[in-house]
Amino acid sequence: MRPLFSLSGTMFLAGLSLAACGSTGDYGSPRVVSRDKGIQCVPFARAESGVDLYGDANTWWDKARGKYERETAPEEGAVMVLKGYKRSDRGHVAVVKAVVDDREIVIDHANWLNDGKIYLDQPVRDVSEGNDWSEVRVWYAPGAQYGARIYDVEGFILPHPLLADAR
Repeated sequence: MRPLFSLSGTMFLAGLSLAACGSTGDYGSPRVVSRDKGIQCVPFARAESGVDLYGDANTWWDKARGKYERETAPEEGAVMVLKGYKRSDRGHVAVVKAVVDDREIVIDHANWLNDGKIYLDQPVRDVSEGNDWSEVRVWYAPGAQYGARIYDVEGFILPHPLLADAR
């Protein structure tokens, strides 16, 4: 499956503006891509990861049960599912671009600040006491630093559909 919003395709879109936000690693500079029309996190994550789930981000973790592998630790290409984003009935999904080390990953995601923009190469730091990826801080592009807010993580949906039960 070819990603709908791949980096090269995104860069090609007319009317793009890039904002350099500093770098925290060897994976590239965090940046924000503006588009004429906004995009939500769900269609972006679906297109970039190949995880074929629909519905609000807060439903993805449960919808993945029995369809996709689900893990508590990040893997490249997986979809990170945040719960309680802004409100308890909200969620957010992002695609893991790289695993930097046991406490940091890099993600691509959309509509993070409810602005319809695409956020590329955004660092995420595990801040959980047990180093179990249950709580994270996400890069805050306008301030070029990690955000102050801590987000709960439901887990990571791997882009590998589970095989049907062969009986």
